[in-house]
Amino acid sequence: MTTVSAGTNWAGNYEYRAATVHSPRSVDELQEVVRRSPAIRALGSRHSFNDLADSPGDLVSLASMPAEVTVDEQLRTVRVNAGASYGAVAGELNEAGWALGNLASLPHISIAGAIATGTHGSGLRNGSLAEAVTAVELVDGTGELRRFARDADDDFPGTVVALGALGVLTAVELRVEPTYEVAQHVFDGLPLAAALESFPEVMGAAYSVSLFTSWREPLIDQVWVKRRTGEPEPGGDFFGATPAPVDRHPIASMPSLNATPQLGVPGPWLDRLPHFKLAFTPSAGEELQSEYLLPFEHGVEALQAVASIADRIAPLLQISEIRSVRGDDLWLSPAYGADAVALHFTWVQDQPAVTALLPELERALAPFSARPHWGKLFELGAGQISGLYPRIGDFTRIAGSLDPDLKFRNAYLDRVIFG
Repeated sequence: MTTVSAGTNWAGNYEYRAATVHSPRSVDELQEVVRRSPAIRALGSRHSFNDLADSPGDLVSLASMPAEVTVDEQLRTVRVNAGASYGAVAGELNEAGWALGNLASLPHISIAGAIATGTHGSGLRNGSLAEAVTAVELVDGTGELRRFARDADDDFPGTVVALGALGVLTAVELRVEPTYEVAQHVFDGLPLAAALESFPEVMGAAYSVSLFTSWREPLIDQVWVKRRTGEPEPGGDFFGATPAPVDRHPIASMPSLNATPQLGVPGPWLDRLPHFKLAFTPSAGEELQSEYLLPFEHGVEALQAVASIADRIAPLLQISEIRSVRGDDLWLSPAYGADAVALHFTWVQDQPAVTALLPELERALAPFSARPHWGKLFELGAGQISGLYPRIGDFTRIAGSLDPDLKFRNAYLDRVIFG
């Protein structure tokens, strides 16, 4: 088992306080690391923009654990090692004739980290990545290997989006389906007024729809429409937007080289559902991110609220993405209890300025019960967040049971969950 220093997160805006990252090669080694560590946290692909993954003691990476992609064709599930990336698993699944129902924008993120934070793709019919989980296995605070399954454990909905507070995930089982193809169409220049007037129709126009805007004018810069083959093609005039004549990057000024193919050309699901190609694994991101999810029924009002402070947002913004997520029953999921609209902000890398703006943005979204993405930058604390999650008391109960010595606690959890 090797150990290394922790370094920084993907974006470089956060330096981990933990001195050491352990890389066990087996579940037995992982259990021993947990047993002897007074404080430890799991570290995935380092894509959190805050201190969620940090530890006052050590960190542990699952990158050296044995790879596993085992499909149960009868149950239509796949068992994977939790430290694997979605891109790696997707490639093996596709070769075997199977597929996941959804993927996030960046396929290089780790499965454990993505589900633990409620990360998602887009589509009114598509749940978050965590919603596809049917079972988890984890090493708890006592070093024991525990399993929780949807069809067997009442506490299962509290163990998926769990912020690393319950233990270190070792394996995850996900729903799969036979492989399918997707065609991606991009449209330019959707008037914001038209998007708001027909918001449910726009967001439900295909299997997955994403809106991109810089908030510099009352315009949706681009609409990315991903349809499964067999679904009708979007018309040439998409609610007033026009088809892009060439492939686009979500930020129109950037080259489209690493974006997934567009122009309505069908291709395998794993090459169209993400915005960026599987082979594109960014080593660092010159950006910061925030995101808020709120009930879909409040989407139009929330966008109007953001538009009212666009003059403060735009100078710090690279691009904003608007997506939809099907509601679920996972206790700490930002889409818990209702279909959601997700308002994502990719900021320039000026953390003091972004941090100063976030309270104003959060006040604008507060009337709509906006929940922050757990892995991105936000200012809300436990007192505000507790009112947004009806089952948070049940979550703290199972956290106390699985981590009696508080090995997995850190400053982030104290600040946003435990108060």
